[in-house]
Amino acid sequence: MRIAVFDSKRYDRIALNDANHAGHELEFFDDRLNRTTVPLAAGFDVVCPFVNDRVDEATLTELKRLGVGHVALRSAGYNGVDIAAAARLGIVVTRVPAYSPEAVAEHVFALLLTLVRKTHRAFNRVRDANFSLDGLVGFNLHGRTFGVVGAGKIGRAALNIANGFGMKLLAYDRNPDPALESLGCRFVSLPELLAQADIVSLHAPLFPETRHMISADSLATMKQGAVIINTSRGGLIDSSALLDALKSGQLGGVGLDVYEYEEGVFFEDLSGSAVQDDVLARLTTFPNVVITSHQGFLTDEALAAIAGTVMQNVADYAAGQPLANQVTPS
Repeated sequence: MRIAVFDSKRYDRIALNDANHAGHELEFFDDRLNRTTVPLAAGFDVVCPFVNDRVDEATLTELKRLGVGHVALRSAGYNGVDIAAAARLGIVVTRVPAYSPEAVAEHVFALLLTLVRKTHRAFNRVRDANFSLDGLVGFNLHGRTFGVVGAGKIGRAALNIANGFGMKLLAYDRNPDPALESLGCRFVSLPELLAQADIVSLHAPLFPETRHMISADSLATMKQGAVIINTSRGGLIDSSALLDALKSGQLGGVGLDVYEYEEGVFFEDLSGSAVQDDVLARLTTFPNVVITSHQGFLTDEALAAIAGTVMQNVADYAAGQPLANQVTPS
């Protein structure tokens, strides 16, 4: 089959080519898939967009006209695709529901340890021959309360790591898994978790009902000096409210691998221009904020797993087999 891969980087090309055992024809585009770039899909059977591509009804309608029958996402999230419109048009949508939960969960702790031990500040100081320890006092993770919002595969992996640090474990999930109680994890309501946790790690999907679940009101209920880590979806947090909570000192630290308005910013080199998003620009000035540009998935193992699942989804579609990873309207 002919597959148009949108929003592709060098690492995508390597991983997908390595996983292309069936010899499908892959063509890679730097552009994100949207209603402006959709003409590039002419002559292809499958399009392969990424997490920030905008596959709305207008884009899907044009894809249908061009003969595309399969949208093979190479991400777990699918909020950028109008699933109902795809179903009406007869376009199949598949995703990669799990690739390497450990990759993202480990990135949670990369952000967390950087924040609480201030290694980013120490690194910059030492490069300037400043070996002073003033202002670098951190705190132990051992004995602190770690709460996950969303105890799916990534949330569970994060809880396992937190357990290894000797942390107390809390979780909020609409479908609690009793197996996690063997770690000593307690399932509580979201308000209880926010009020009790020293560190809150977000692992919920982004739906209309979860957008801005971390708002000015919920931030005000958190422990003074608590830390928030978000490696899930940027829209879970009201970015302006987050900024206010940092300015007031309500939050002690923030680690972000996703951002509410990351489209057009994350994954791009903007070093030669000014960041136009005032909230993001302000967030980068705080010494107790660490931001990475959606790289939680970026390990050799995760990239191989993503590519392998995408190519398997395409193979199943081509063969008319049942699609284990198909996304349908809820």
